[in-house]
Amino acid sequence: MTDLEIGGALGGFHVIGLTRVLGGAVCIQLLLDHGAKVRDWGPPFKDGLSAYFSGINRNKRSVGLDMRAECGQEVLFQLLEGADVMIHNFKACSLENWGIGYEDALAKRFPTLIYCSITGFGADGPFGGFPGYDAVAQALSGQISVNGSPESGPVRIGVPIIDLATGLYASIGILMAAQERRRSGLGQRVDASLFNTGVALLHPHAANYFMSGKTPVLTGNAHPNISPYEQYATKQGRLFLAIGNDRQFRLLAEVLGHPEWAGDPRFLHNAERVEHRGALNDLLTEALRGYTAEAVSSTLAIERHPSGRRADHTGSR
Repeated sequence: MTDLEIGGALGGFHVIGLTRVLGGAVCIQLLLDHGAKVRDWGPPFKDGLSAYFSGINRNKRSVGLDMRAECGQEVLFQLLEGADVMIHNFKACSLENWGIGYEDALAKRFPTLIYCSITGFGADGPFGGFPGYDAVAQALSGQISVNGSPESGPVRIGVPIIDLATGLYASIGILMAAQERRRSGLGQRVDASLFNTGVALLHPHAANYFMSGKTPVLTGNAHPNISPYEQYATKQGRLFLAIGNDRQFRLLAEVLGHPEWAGDPRFLHNAERVEHRGALNDLLTEALRGYTAEAVSSTLAIERHPSGRRADHTGSR
């Protein structure tokens, strides 16, 4: 098997990937996109490659091995000679059960190896060792409980956000381990789990709860800490406004022909706007009926104001 010659910030960085699902594959792809040389074991496909698979496995060389068999393990050991990183997303303790765990086998044989495991829930704790997928982690970490509206009820986030973010966290951990190895000359273990990532991403809802004691609720498109920060109907199209400070609110009021809003005691600062969210939304809804989403979005963009028209796969409208 021949390595691909790739430049970039990670040029010459060798990664061995034993990944089967999204979190691990994303982690490897991030490293590869910046120049790492990656060898990857992927799932078999009899009828060609799917878009889902191709999107996270581009440019990877792959071969199927049985990690439980001695011959498969020997091939793995050969590939690990001179490798910088090994990434896997088997269930927790799988490699240990096969006799090729990090502490018992790999760290002794390959002391400079950075070993990264990406699992559903890690190896310990109440869910330790359990299998997990993105939607399960969304549910158990609380992500689904704050996504959706009172009308819809809790809704799964449409993209596999926890899988993707776990891949990001894992890649960051690998890079930090590589930096530390420059000082110590030794590799180390990096653990990332979908559940921990889901909890880490629960912002600002977790912070709000710990400060106020109030259980987060479904707010739909609205932001729990900022107003106006949600979606509105216009004469043509839908518009998402993200008003992060008082200057932006004054500009919005001027663009919509109501500069007096900025001096209204109910809307002077974000805290007042959040408190009087309902009244402000009524005013915005009425005013936006006279504008198109494109016109408002374009005008605000010129002034470096964050807003966006609704977009689908064919473009913006």
